[in-house]
Amino acid sequence: MDELEIDAVAEVDLTDPVLVEGLPGVGHVGTLAVEHLLEELEAESTLVRRIYSREFPPKVSIEDGVSELTCAEIYAVTVPDGRDMLLLTGDHQAQTNEGHYVLTDAFLDVAAEFGASDVYALGGVPTGELIEEYAVVGAVSDESLCETHEDAGVEFREDEPAGGIVGVSGLLLGLGERRGFDAVCLMGETSGYLVDPKSARAVLEVLETVLGFELDYETLDERADEMEEVVGKIQEMEQQQQMDVPTDDDLRYIG
Repeated sequence: MDELEIDAVAEVDLTDPVLVEGLPGVGHVGTLAVEHLLEELEAESTLVRRIYSREFPPKVSIEDGVSELTCAEIYAVTVPDGRDMLLLTGDHQAQTNEGHYVLTDAFLDVAAEFGASDVYALGGVPTGELIEEYAVVGAVSDESLCETHEDAGVEFREDEPAGGIVGVSGLLLGLGERRGFDAVCLMGETSGYLVDPKSARAVLEVLETVLGFELDYETLDERADEMEEVVGKIQEMEQQQQMDVPTDDDLRYIG
């Protein structure tokens, strides 16, 4: 297999489409968001491209005993009352620095092929602690994009995320800008410890406002409830451990 192979699965006509990326990252926020988009817009979506690369881990996935080589997939979605979308999803990112560049260029090639001029990278920004209110932090390829997204509830914070944005999400901004795309990264706050459906919903609600579509969140909210149960059990365990730690009085003895 070559370093990079792109399979053209189908061809569709899209109107002013936008590329939306949701690959694995902090809290799996981007992955959850794009998976939910595909679930809710299944009737309007078509798999159009599969991207294979030696930069992905050397493995296959198995479903009902049948193997499939690791790849990224791009789905075309026609949105009746909003902008059409190209949804990028997959189970892995590249394993090397060079691979991130190779794959990001390939994703942008597909976006350009379908006439997209805008890119949204979806992900999470870690807080290091459990949170109740989920803000969405943004980064853009050009300052002119800030106002529209601030009006949609996105926060632009000085020097955040600290250390910048790595992987495909960051390169979609950097390489996208160099290739003439308007690129935006939407990052939902998340503890960074667990899969975070609530953070994914916060990001999707911004995307709804900006791109002009509506989603139902019942299944994503169900996943959020399941995660809350997990968090509750973890908190109970932590409290129990604190109670079991011996105090100074416990350590005293008469001898």
